Amino acid sequence: MKTTHLRLIIAIIAFLNISLVFCQSKKIKPAEEYVATLKKITDVMVNDVTSPVAAARYYGYITLTAYEVLSVYNSMDYPSMSEVLKFPELKLSDAVDIKKIDPAVAVNLALLKAAEKLLPSGPTLSGEISQYLENYHAHTGKLEIGKHSGALAGQVADHIVRWARTDGFLQLNNLERYTPKSDPGNWKPTAPAFMAPIEPQWRTIRPFLMDSAQQYKPQPPAPYSTDKSSSFYRQMLETFEVGNRSIKKEQEIAMFWDCNPFAVQQIGHVEFGIKKISPGGHWMGITGIACKKKKMNISQTVLIHAIVGITIHDAFIACWDEKYRSDRVRPETAINLLLDPRWRPLLQTPPFPEYVSGHSVVSSASAQVLTAIFGPKFPFIDDTEIEFGLSTRKFKSFIQAAEEASISRLYGGIHYRDGIAQGVWQGKEVGKMSITKLKKYYHLLSNQKNDGQK
Repeated sequence: MKTTHLRLIIAIIAFLNISLVFCQSKKIKPAEEYVATLKKITDVMVNDVTSPVAAARYYGYITLTAYEVLSVYNSMDYPSMSEVLKFPELKLSDAVDIKKIDPAVAVNLALLKAAEKLLPSGPTLSGEISQYLENYHAHTGKLEIGKHSGALAGQVADHIVRWARTDGFLQLNNLERYTPKSDPGNWKPTAPAFMAPIEPQWRTIRPFLMDSAQQYKPQPPAPYSTDKSSSFYRQMLETFEVGNRSIKKEQEIAMFWDCNPFAVQQIGHVEFGIKKISPGGHWMGITGIACKKKKMNISQTVLIHAIVGITIHDAFIACWDEKYRSDRVRPETAINLLLDPRWRPLLQTPPFPEYVSGHSVVSSASAQVLTAIFGPKFPFIDDTEIEFGLSTRKFKSFIQAAEEASISRLYGGIHYRDGIAQGVWQGKEVGKMSITKLKKYYHLLSNQKNDGQK
């Protein structure tokens, strides 16, 4: 009898736990669900080993799709970005009844449907889309709402993806290939994989906001020189010495901001990739952290992510334009030639030219935008890298985080000082341009009442 009672009690507790989990899943705020959905898309990019520039492009179009769904639903408060970004205005078909739309459902499905069409492994998200709708129908019983929300998301995704396919991305493989030059001051492939350079023609991709890829052209880098009194040699020596001093704090910073999707581990004669988030993915993660901390509502969260996504896309176009114009040798190659043939940086050297630092550009651009939205004093805990085996880091502001991300490239041994400094300059310029050209949308954020729920 006692055994029967004990089993009954255990069964009741188990049932209550299941019910509690179900209730908690039902109580998740729409804005938090949006952040979680975007994280699932980031996971697909990580699995695909998506390059930093391609990831930024995907984030831009995917988050724009979600925003345009919001705009169709509520154009009075959230006007379309079509006029600013110069894409065709959507003509919605009669198959969608706006009165039967759940905007929170529609924007999540918009993320998934746009990613399904754009990402190399996007089709794997079809099951996620079906499961999302099944769960919604099961929890609410609102079949018509789910149907029309999905239809709206699909139409907007198709519309934005058609525009995305005219930005030059599909033509990249037909453009001139990059051949490393023999000059010692130019980029060379590096160990362990000696990969070909990533996307040397990315400057041909259409920006969202910039007039051209050359709009924010940095100062030329210090010219290669073996003269020990030259700027180049002194900067190379600094990178070498910083790498050799092995300060734990600096190493932790370098590892936290590594974000190298192309890292390769070599054991004996076997090489295998170590999958990591991209720099843009890290800052999209920070964007989600900020939105959740500030308890932004779903509409604000969608808009903020779209602004950041658009900005980092343009930031990488500007950065890549300079990388392949200056075509400067990485520290590892120069140090091996001039100082120590056995020296290796703490971080694995990414497969593209050194000048300017991509982390410095995208971090500075993102920090400018997020500071304009959340303010100059916004402390937060960055837990983006936990899943990659790293600890959290605390920051007093987005600017502090961007500064740390930038200097991490010196600590990691993969950049010179001027590549970092000019990358910061370029990123700030792109960020300020975003704030200027999208000022109407920044004002929307300050004018809208935040209730943390809608």
